[in-house]
Amino acid sequence: MNMPLTFLVWMSACALGVPVGYTFMLASLFFFVMGGNMLVLNFALDQMLEGINNFILLAVPFFVLTGNIMNGGGVTDRIFTFAKALVGHLRGGLAHVNIFASLVFSGMSGSALADAGGLGQLEIKSMRDAGYDDAFSGGITAASCIIGPIIPPSTSLIVYAVVANQSVEQLFIAGFLPGVLIAVMLMIMSAIIARRRNYPRERKASAGEILLAFKRAFFALMTPVIILAGIFTGVFTPTEAAVVAASYSTLLGFFVYRELNPRKFYHIIADSVKTAGTIALVVLGVSIFNWILAREQMPQAVAAVFMGYADSPLTLLLVINLLLLFLGMFIDALASLVVLVPILLPMVQQAGVNLVHFGLVVVFNLMIGILTPPMGTALFVVCRVGNIPFKTLVRGVAPFLIPLLATLLLLTAFPEISLFLPKLLTGR
Repeated sequence: MNMPLTFLVWMSACALGVPVGYTFMLASLFFFVMGGNMLVLNFALDQMLEGINNFILLAVPFFVLTGNIMNGGGVTDRIFTFAKALVGHLRGGLAHVNIFASLVFSGMSGSALADAGGLGQLEIKSMRDAGYDDAFSGGITAASCIIGPIIPPSTSLIVYAVVANQSVEQLFIAGFLPGVLIAVMLMIMSAIIARRRNYPRERKASAGEILLAFKRAFFALMTPVIILAGIFTGVFTPTEAAVVAASYSTLLGFFVYRELNPRKFYHIIADSVKTAGTIALVVLGVSIFNWILAREQMPQAVAAVFMGYADSPLTLLLVINLLLLFLGMFIDALASLVVLVPILLPMVQQAGVNLVHFGLVVVFNLMIGILTPPMGTALFVVCRVGNIPFKTLVRGVAPFLIPLLATLLLLTAFPEISLFLPKLLTGR
């Protein structure tokens, strides 16, 4: 009886707006008090600290810092200009620019909210000035930002790798094709809407203008090349790659683009520390909560229920998709990732599902969750940076859920979409 009450305490704390990390700590403390298990609390606290003591997790704050430096160091403007020169001439051109710029920026920050908060402001202003309505401008900005955690490097995939004990390199490689597929599907929907509403297209850039835009963005575009080439050639680990990326972006901001100064850099560092601290707090809280789940054998109980209804790996994944999509409407994506994955892993392993493929399915599910009210964090970020009413943005993002859900179904039904490149490049 204690576990249902513990979950009720956790969800109530979330509904009251308590920071996510603290909700897990409150629920865990409630469990120990109600069960009279205070003697094992010291051991549980050791488990909590052990959960954050992971070398791979060091990559997260540095990738967060890289994204913030890119946003403040003049990189986003150059990426947007380059994307506009390439695809701005298509019908509904700035929507395609929005998606393409997010695809490029994803290879630098690995964060949906960094994309929405950095590129988003520039994208929405440009689309407004060109005559696009706020619903469409905000909707495509929010929808395209979720490419960030799919295309490597990705902070969400790093966290999944830690929780599921999987290879970060394998997950990064597996994210390429799904990320590109998401971008293509969003572009198709944008083209359909733009044609129906007769949205404008930009003047087609000349070869010289494309070359000039490429030159201006060249050093920024080299960021994902350096990160991924270093990881996949074994020159440095994903954690070391994050440090390299942060150092490289700092050099760009100070000495190449010269848009950073000490005062601005201080504020970027402070914002990055806050974001990284929030993630660390969630991991701390979830570590003790997961210890309780394991002690009460919750993963085994849930697996038994699910396996009773799932007669094949595909059916199981479809059921899990429905569960994650529903929970994503109410629970923070990071919290869902670190709580639900340990519960779901035994059943997907028993069903023979590849855990790299499963990681992409889970992360993509949870990224769709940040676009759905009432807990859609990406919606709140875009509302703030674009000064768009929440209802208007929800209406604008709704059509883009269709291609996203279609892509999720394809990724679920055809594992090779995510596994083709890892098998090709690593033979595993």
